[in-house]
Amino acid sequence: MVFYFTAENGWLMYMGKDKHENEDLIKHSWPEDVWFHVDKLSSAHVYLRLPLEYDWETIPEEVVKECCVLVKANSIEGCKKSAVDVVYTPASNLKKTADMEIGQVGFKSRKPVKRLLNVEKDRETEKRHEKNKEEKHPDLAREVYTLAAC
Repeated sequence: MVFYFTAENGWLMYMGKDKHENEDLIKHSWPEDVWFHVDKLSSAHVYLRLPLEYDWETIPEEVVKECCVLVKANSIEGCKKSAVDVVYTPASNLKKTADMEIGQVGFKSRKPVKRLLNVEKDRETEKRHEKNKEEKHPDLAREVYTLAAC
């Protein structure tokens, strides 16, 4: 199951229900996806699907903040803290090796990793996310295959 959210500017954000869903999302992310995670704590893996005319380094600041609020709110430890740091990188920079735990990832390179420091709770944004949250059961492999065939 995947939870989909619409950012205030209309961009698509999504995350898995648990670490097993995260495994599928890691395997089947799109080239234009950007991955967000609370730094040094367990959290949801939140993905932002970029419109094709954008590069991950030109994401508007308010969209980055919105993704960071979503990932903080969906961290068991992070949601209890007054502020957390969030890392984000292109999904294509994620590295998964056989010795890693389910849901755990590393980076192919540290260079294309950014941090937003001191992300605080934003109740208004969290309420909006809860209102527009959609639960779906997509065939992630088929979506990526269809994308590659285009």
